[in-house]
Amino acid sequence: MFSKLILCTLFLTVFLGSAQAQTSSGKEKSSSSNASESSAAKLGTVESRIEHYLRNLYAWGPSFEVKVGPAKPSPISDLLEVPVTVSMGGQSDTAVVYASKTGSFLLRGELTDMTVDPFADTRAKLYPGNSPSMGPEDAKITMIEFADFECPSCRQLDLVLRELLPRHPEIRLVFKHYPLVDIHPWAMTAAIASQCAYQQSPSAFWKIHDAIFDAQDVITASNAWDKMIDLGNQLGLNPDAYRACMINPETANQIKETVEEGHTLSISATPTTFINARRIVGPDKAIIEQYVNYN
Repeated sequence: MFSKLILCTLFLTVFLGSAQAQTSSGKEKSSSSNASESSAAKLGTVESRIEHYLRNLYAWGPSFEVKVGPAKPSPISDLLEVPVTVSMGGQSDTAVVYASKTGSFLLRGELTDMTVDPFADTRAKLYPGNSPSMGPEDAKITMIEFADFECPSCRQLDLVLRELLPRHPEIRLVFKHYPLVDIHPWAMTAAIASQCAYQQSPSAFWKIHDAIFDAQDVITASNAWDKMIDLGNQLGLNPDAYRACMINPETANQIKETVEEGHTLSISATPTTFINARRIVGPDKAIIEQYVNYN
């Protein structure tokens, strides 16, 4: 609701007080300065000017709670960074805007420091660890996938990767469990089963990985346990060790650890994949190939 009002709106040097924006170029410097100071005096602080402007722009009446500020210095000396939160009916959304110190101009957009690596923060939170992987450890391209076995889009991504990876032996694929248990009732069971297969044999993980996605349409919350046991038997896993692993709370804890990794990366949907730290949400083949070919 509010994303349409704030988060998806790009304010590019929006003038607070549109009448002032029509000032002729010959008088712009002197009259605009005087007018902006006069308006600022009427409306008070930069925060109050922003609230007044946005309420007028979007017709946010008394039923909307608008909290603006506090303003703080931004990396650009002439701009203030100002958070804006809009709430109504129990819903709320927050965005950051940038305003000139005089309160005359408002800028909505992403402020980027081009002197630093844009992927440094993401890269610091990504690591293969002991997660299942295929491909060379010193690979030129590392693809880290956070996925859910019950997720239809994850199955689509799996089909994309089955075609892509044989053509790109320079890729290392790392699989991170990210079962969305609130909406996918058997995803955790499948994650545990695949993790138990991995503990017996790293190569067995990828076999059960493919088998689960291939059988996704016939697995349900009520039959998931039996299906996972059947798959383990088909792979020739040690049945006693496999069952013991599946009921061991430590296995579920291993899954939860990768979920926590995903939380640090603000992952909210599956599949989310990082190709040399570049994020892709969904099974977009064109973007995946674009990122792979760039490296």
